[in-house]
Amino acid sequence: MKLLHQMPPYNLFGIEDQNYEKAEVVVLPVPYDSTTSYKSGTRDGPHAIIDASRNIELYDEEYKKEITEIGIYTTDDMQPSVGSPEETIDWLEREVSLVIESGKLPVIIGGEHSLAVGSIRAVAKHAKDFSVIHFDAHSDYRDEYMGSRYSHACIMARAREACKSCYSIGVRSIDTESASKYSEDILYMRDMQNMPAKEISDIVNKRTEKNIYITIDMDVFDTGEMPSVGTPEPNGMKFAQIDAVLKGILAEKNLLGMDFCELAPIPGLIAPNFLTAKLIFRALEHAYFQKKQ
Repeated sequence: MKLLHQMPPYNLFGIEDQNYEKAEVVVLPVPYDSTTSYKSGTRDGPHAIIDASRNIELYDEEYKKEITEIGIYTTDDMQPSVGSPEETIDWLEREVSLVIESGKLPVIIGGEHSLAVGSIRAVAKHAKDFSVIHFDAHSDYRDEYMGSRYSHACIMARAREACKSCYSIGVRSIDTESASKYSEDILYMRDMQNMPAKEISDIVNKRTEKNIYITIDMDVFDTGEMPSVGTPEPNGMKFAQIDAVLKGILAEKNLLGMDFCELAPIPGLIAPNFLTAKLIFRALEHAYFQKKQ
């Protein structure tokens, strides 16, 4: 039977003939939302992102290159443990370690934000000096939340146990204890409201190591652009601003890994899914193409 039309393969960006051995980037989709505290649904995020990404044009007019030139391999959806968040994090740490040991860049597509802990721990096993750069509406510095130290509200407390250098961007929701302990390592949304993107990236670059891991909670975005999150906070960052800040950071830094978490798709509303896919697209291009121009 001859098909009139064939959709791109089911992987990030719909890449034909993806090859693990030749890939520089390995994408791990993890459908998981066991500790979500308000609205659930992040387990549907990876599928929504991959589905949207198959409809993105692979050529970028800024870099005049195709994203396929990087070499990207997407694994099958990974099945997290249903036993406990800690078990899932330990499992993901092992999986990400295998990717790093094969000389490739790990990119996690969540799923809820607690997944970042496993990925950060894996990076910490293989890199002595690095910083975690954290884009989020919430500080996520609670030591425990709803009876768990591995809640999505605790990821930066756990991240700091693996990496002493952490810096947060876009925060506009924080508890009293975290504000007293960690505000020096947070660029609050109120303070960056009218800052040019270059000023933001310059601040981040001065406060962080040469090697970095980037973790992005999609609720860092303004709810007008990103309503599809479990704990929406108004007055957030916009796509153009985050894109420019990432470009400024990745021009100076060596990227060790990334995660994109907390998309909770809303049925019938596809723009936020597409935005997330495009954000991953742009972040990878900034990391791999701008230094080669």
